[in-house]
Amino acid sequence: MPSATSSIQSKLPKVGTTIFTHMSKLAEDYKAINLAQGFPEFDCSQDLQKLVDKYIKQGKNQYAPMAGVLALREAISQKVFAASATEYHPVTEITITSGATEALYVAISTVVNAGDEVIIFEPAYDSYVPAIEMNGGIPLFVTLDPQYEYIDWEIVNSKVTEKTKAVIINTPHNPTGKVWTSTDLQQLDLLAEKHDLFVISDEVYEHIIFDGLNHISAASIPSLAARTFLCGSFGKTFHTTGWKVGYCLAPKEFTAEFRKIHQYMVFSVITPFQFAIAEFLKEPDHYLTLSSFYETKRNIFNNAIKDTGLTLKTSEGSFFQNVSYENLSEEHDLILAERLTIEAGVASIPISSFYDQATDFRVLRFCFAKNDDTLLRAGELLNKVIW
Repeated sequence: MPSATSSIQSKLPKVGTTIFTHMSKLAEDYKAINLAQGFPEFDCSQDLQKLVDKYIKQGKNQYAPMAGVLALREAISQKVFAASATEYHPVTEITITSGATEALYVAISTVVNAGDEVIIFEPAYDSYVPAIEMNGGIPLFVTLDPQYEYIDWEIVNSKVTEKTKAVIINTPHNPTGKVWTSTDLQQLDLLAEKHDLFVISDEVYEHIIFDGLNHISAASIPSLAARTFLCGSFGKTFHTTGWKVGYCLAPKEFTAEFRKIHQYMVFSVITPFQFAIAEFLKEPDHYLTLSSFYETKRNIFNNAIKDTGLTLKTSEGSFFQNVSYENLSEEHDLILAERLTIEAGVASIPISSFYDQATDFRVLRFCFAKNDDTLLRAGELLNKVIW
């Protein structure tokens, strides 16, 4: 009799070990500097840690409400209103999630059914497509170059069919560092209205923007906000990626359906951390100074590698810097990323891993959310590479 386990039909047959796991393992094996995976090397605020300790000692250690601690939802509502002048009701339109990844997965699950199409701009973060496919959906790719320099909205419109249900956007963007403009958001609004599409907006890097640019949220356009699931996270904002505290903002009717799924995935999110973040948010400087902090780190890294021969791509936000090596080598980006990890001692992510067809533009992504001495040492090592 055949084993039951041998008859499992994979729901994600094309999915294997992620590039982030692969490159981080390679960095560990060869004791390389890990500028591949996107997590801060430094710790979060001591004040925030003290607040967590405070609420643990106060006994806030049991289940939080399914939708999240009300104090945190109220703080998010106030924060978003201050930034975009759009009001989300803390009781009916804000849900605390186990990181932005859960928020994105549940939002996609809420609107996507078997046969529904979802527009994705690639290069794209790797959690979008599996979530679509797990729900029987079909991704429609709008392929852009690694700099995201221009979105041709006529091409985007041409992708839409009667089966298209939603569009996913990400600004500031991982992996390119591109920040969407007001024109882009207006075009998105027109597209979504014309074809009656849901919008899922990934805005986890909202407070990491450089060179005087501003984050323009999907929430800032009322007609767009009315059809959008806005997903955010405190992991990137407060250097706490391991806490997995995120949120989803959406109209009341959307949120009601969103919570039906959320409650059976995690039910609730870690309680004392929610109380701590709620209190920490009372001081806006805790997140409003983040752009200058990371802009300094971007500049330190870029200055450290300016003589390597690598061509810097403009990073307008996030904590990633893309570099082109097309004038230095003809190697496939994955092969080069592995070689630089093994031989030079610096790990990166090949941009082809963010494309459905693994399109190779000879571009690598480096994470500069690291201590200054780490960035300087990485620069020294990359300067020694013989091409």
